[in-house]
Amino acid sequence: MGAELELAKTMLLSPFGLSEADLSRTLGTMMTHHVDYADLYFQATRSEGWSLEEGVVKSGAFHIEQGVGVRAISGERTAFAYSDDIHREALHQAALATRAIGRSGQQATVPLLTAGMRQRDLLYPGFDPLLSLSDDAKVRLLERLEALARAMDPRVVQVMASLAGEHEVMLVVASDGRMRADVRPLVRVSLQVVAEQGGVREQGSAGGGVRGDYGYFSDDILRDYAHQAVHQALTNLEARPAPAGTMAVVLGAGWPGILLHEAIGHGLEGDFNRKGTSAFAGRMGQKVASADVTVVDDGTLSGRRGSLQWDDEGHPGQCTTLIENGVLCGYLQDQMNARLMNMAPTGNGRRESFAHLPLPRMTNTYMRNGTMDPEEIVASIDRGILALNFAGGQVDITSGKFVFSMAEAWWVENGKRQYPVKGATLIGNGPDVLTRVSMVGNDLSLDPGVGTCGKEGQSVPVGVGQPTLRIDGITVGGTV
Repeated sequence: MGAELELAKTMLLSPFGLSEADLSRTLGTMMTHHVDYADLYFQATRSEGWSLEEGVVKSGAFHIEQGVGVRAISGERTAFAYSDDIHREALHQAALATRAIGRSGQQATVPLLTAGMRQRDLLYPGFDPLLSLSDDAKVRLLERLEALARAMDPRVVQVMASLAGEHEVMLVVASDGRMRADVRPLVRVSLQVVAEQGGVREQGSAGGGVRGDYGYFSDDILRDYAHQAVHQALTNLEARPAPAGTMAVVLGAGWPGILLHEAIGHGLEGDFNRKGTSAFAGRMGQKVASADVTVVDDGTLSGRRGSLQWDDEGHPGQCTTLIENGVLCGYLQDQMNARLMNMAPTGNGRRESFAHLPLPRMTNTYMRNGTMDPEEIVASIDRGILALNFAGGQVDITSGKFVFSMAEAWWVENGKRQYPVKGATLIGNGPDVLTRVSMVGNDLSLDPGVGTCGKEGQSVPVGVGQPTLRIDGITVGGTV
């Protein structure tokens, strides 16, 4: 981990004449007012985006962002200031701006603990993915993806492809002496296609990404994206109006875990539970789901979009069990909420950038495997829906109520797929749905690397996943 720390110092401190002594003095200035905790968060990010439509590059963008966020916490109160100009005076002024939150006290000193950091296996490489392909090669990658999609079927009439990359270097220095750095690569490819038949048009989408470089997108992976997107569009061309009512629903493995993330995961974040606004507040140790349900949040998966060596407060990423065999056993915690709830941080303190406060956020959230064969789960349905993909949805975190639209779904009767349906929505309540899970498959998979989570105006990359699930007695909104 020493290489990451040295790179962070080289990029975020040295060019601005800052030393570790300056950081220690800044934190000491903040701690003179008896705050419980303070930290400095330095960040430099380089990002790019390319998009191609109808064989033409429609846009190309490159962005550089850097700055420092300064935070002080006293009880439940937080003072925060930030600057996109990293230098000694800006740091000093930001520190002074946060001191009013506490009471005046004695001069404090903060020794920084840069040595003795726990050595950890790297979850992702520290190089800059933006440099892994030339600009011409990036355009050729998108052109290749478009050609693959068009070659799949003559009914494909429109193709839109995009590529994005990001290289982030962060350094966090805290009043307890922690000094941690991380170098975070992130790449993603997205594909949308439109297919037409008999004057009817339908669309399909696919894509994925990793914490790595553009070399991840091999011809085989691009071909798989093209197949998925075209298959979805063609399936929807054949789809019939979806039935409505209360019925059994089977959720496919992988990306349908977005429902778990939205309808349940947010309700397990520490801030909502500390404030008592979550449907799971005060229920630690209680049965909240069927005995087949175990849910974890795992920031330690190699190369995954939501993984973190260190969170944005300098705590190591970890795997936190939230629900085990149906029993609530954990919350996702950042520094402040963990302290106020007398719990330990779980490596889930995340922020969009130096200009934002950290919040307890998910990393890679998924349900663990069960024992059922997925085909047996589908075969158990007399009349119901098989949902293989979701397009999006809305959720009320306080109540857990949600509405999700299905991007690819099938009507199942007598245990067999009958025909695809469109216009289907899933309507329910997250905590209630957990108790209605009657079968859990043995085919756990994670999403392909496309998830982005929004909370309080901040967006961060995340992962989701699950095995095939059967949920009994859930409401399906349809068109017939």
